[in-house]
Amino acid sequence: MNAKTALLLSFLVVFLTACASAPVPVPLRTEGKKRPPVSSDLKFSSFVKTDIDTVAEIHQQESFSHLRTLMEKLYRRNPREWKKGGQLSMESAIARAFDAGHDWRFPELNGKRGADCFYLAFQENYQGDRVLAFIAGMATMIMASYNEKTELYVLDELDPQKLYNSARNVEIAVWKLSGTRDSRGELFLLSNANDASNRNMSFEREFGKLIAQQDTLARIIAEKTNRTIVRAIQSVASAVFLPI
Repeated sequence: MNAKTALLLSFLVVFLTACASAPVPVPLRTEGKKRPPVSSDLKFSSFVKTDIDTVAEIHQQESFSHLRTLMEKLYRRNPREWKKGGQLSMESAIARAFDAGHDWRFPELNGKRGADCFYLAFQENYQGDRVLAFIAGMATMIMASYNEKTELYVLDELDPQKLYNSARNVEIAVWKLSGTRDSRGELFLLSNANDASNRNMSFEREFGKLIAQQDTLARIIAEKTNRTIVRAIQSVASAVFLPI
């Protein structure tokens, strides 16, 4: 039995002992009134989850909320993409991405994750859903920064460098989205519009929120664990995805 398993078992023992020994209040009978339900103030998560774990989970949930919004916005500007996946509607395409237990592994992406999904989204000969590839790239990068977990407990440790790198990778993805063109000079995916007749910068705001979520959590974890984040400075022309 390793140290982490032993520590977790000790938490379980404490929790079960507390549940067994905690007195259950019995409310007095009141004529003509029903006895109110008895509730326990003890929760398993209160023994095995720290405040930082809860904060991290909230940041992750918010990040994926922004990703869902971005996927919808990209589909609205590029409706041909969700149709490539054989979906009946934009809504079903979004639900398939966010509400199904697929671990972000899709047959049309050939098992690719992270940066490889981004490269697939901007390949000239790719015939699949480019929006799905782009969003899956960001989603799997963010999941990697959380060590592929959606629930965090006291024994889980997040790396602030991974969180920081994921934020920089989102920035690089935005640069590629707004600047990568096909052989005809057309953008692979439409996003922000900045012309006089059709100004739409809402994508930029959502990406900004997503980047801020990762950066803020990276700083929180770094200060909590006394770890230093190695900051990267890249130009748009030479930007490469950072490892996570």
